Formats: sequence, structure tokens, C-alpha cells
Amino acid sequence: MASPSPLLPRHDGSALVVGGPTTVLDLGGLRIVSDPTFDDPGPYGYLTKTEGPALTEDRLADVDLVLVSHDNHADNLDDRGRAFALAAPLLLTTTSGAGRLGAPAQGLAAWDTHTLTRPDGGELTVTAVPAVHGPEDGERGPDGEVNCQVVGFVLTGDGLPTVYVSGDNASLRTVTEIGRRVPRIDAAVLHAGAARVPGKFRERPVSLDSVRAAAAAAILGAPVNIPAHYSGWTHFTEGRADIERAFDDAGLTGVLRIAEHGTWLPLKP
Repeated sequence: MASPSPLLPRHDGSALVVGGPTTVLDLGGLRIVSDPTFDDPGPYGYLTKTEGPALTEDRLADVDLVLVSHDNHADNLDDRGRAFALAAPLLLTTTSGAGRLGAPAQGLAAWDTHTLTRPDGGELTVTAVPAVHGPEDGERGPDGEVNCQVVGFVLTGDGLPTVYVSGDNASLRTVTEIGRRVPRIDAAVLHAGAARVPGKFRERPVSLDSVRAAAAAAILGAPVNIPAHYSGWTHFTEGRADIERAFDDAGLTGVLRIAEHGTWLPLKP
């Protein structure tokens, strides 16, 4: 019988993009995993995955908190990611997603908060923030959402960098609102990739394209910007080179942090 993989050593104050949107945040002694996707490449309904994760979920079994921006799409929560999330001590997601997922999921509407105790005795506060999963003028469902309900997250705590995880948001207006209500963001994990889905919204992006990702970094003024959600699926139409070019064109290369998946990146400059 094969021995289990060793746990990924903790790297406090840092982030690691696993692949797709999946990001590990080691913050305040807590291990946080956002939008877990660990399935193998292959077709998943109308979406096709082309790359597996940089590391497997068993290496993150010491997770303290899972964040799921939405549970509706396989590129943000796949089968193995769902099992991983439901085995975690705490899962924070949308109000509708919590109802579908069940315990330990807890639902947060935009601007709701949840506070965790840190190992050092301090606190980490998770604030759900709005996201628009498509064009601003996209058709809205009965719940008032474009495409489906999505939230991003802002993580704060005394002595910690303030971290924004965008979720699948395509709206700069929403980024501006978040920047107004959260006056200091130290690091932003931005779901980029210009995801486009045939037959939806005239195939306009349902996540940030590269130019809007750079614009979001400028709006927020974050000194650290870590792109995720830009490779591994066929509906992601812009990749690392596009992101690097957009940040360079905007004169923002100095605030971009991008590396091979599986690489730790500091959350402070």
C-alpha cells in the first residue's frame, strides 16, 4: 500500500496557486484553501479541464477553512474538491451554495462576516464581498444575479495583511465598491483568464480579462496581486503571457506576482 503524501509545509504569510482558481493561503497560523479543484483532466459537462493540480488534496488535509466562491460550476468546485471541502472543519460559501452543500458549509451574503480564532489567540475575520459572474448588463435570474450567486472574500486580522480573493467576478464597478468599503488591501488574488462560455452573454468574459485584472489592481492599490483561474480549462481564453502584458502595459509589473503553479508567493511586498 502506498504511503500517504506528506502534508505541504506551512508557509505563513504566503499564497500558492494550485491550479485553476484553487489557492492556498497560509495566514495567521491558519491554512485556507479557496475554490478547491483536484479532479483529473477531462470533460466535465460543457467544460473541459486540460491540466491537473500542482499538488493533490491529501497534501492539504490540515486545512482549517475552505472558501468556495460558488458551487455551481466544475471549474470552481469539482468532485474531489467538493469532498475535500465537506471534510474541512469549516466551509464558507454563498447562501444558496450552503443550502446545496450542507454541513459544514455556512452561507454568507455580501458584506456578512465570520470570525475565526487564530492559533496565536488573535482573530481572522472573513468578509464576503460582492461579485458579478458576467457582464454588468447580463441577464439576471430571479435571484437578481448574473449567471449565479457568487461571492468574493476579504480576510483581515490584527497584524495580518488584508487579502482579497475575488471569486469569479467580471465587474470593475464591483471592484470599485470593494475598494471604497475596504480602504486598504495588501494582497489581491484575482480570478482572471477571461473565461468565455459558448452561448452565454455573447461569449463576453464571465471572469476578469487581463486588462481588467490590471485595472482591478490599480483600483484597489494593492501592492501584491496574484492571478489565478487563468489556465487548466479550455474556456479560459487568456493566459499568463496576456496577464503579464496587460500589467506591463499599465505600468504595474511591480505589483504583479505570478509564478509556476505550486510556488509560494509572499502576501506582503
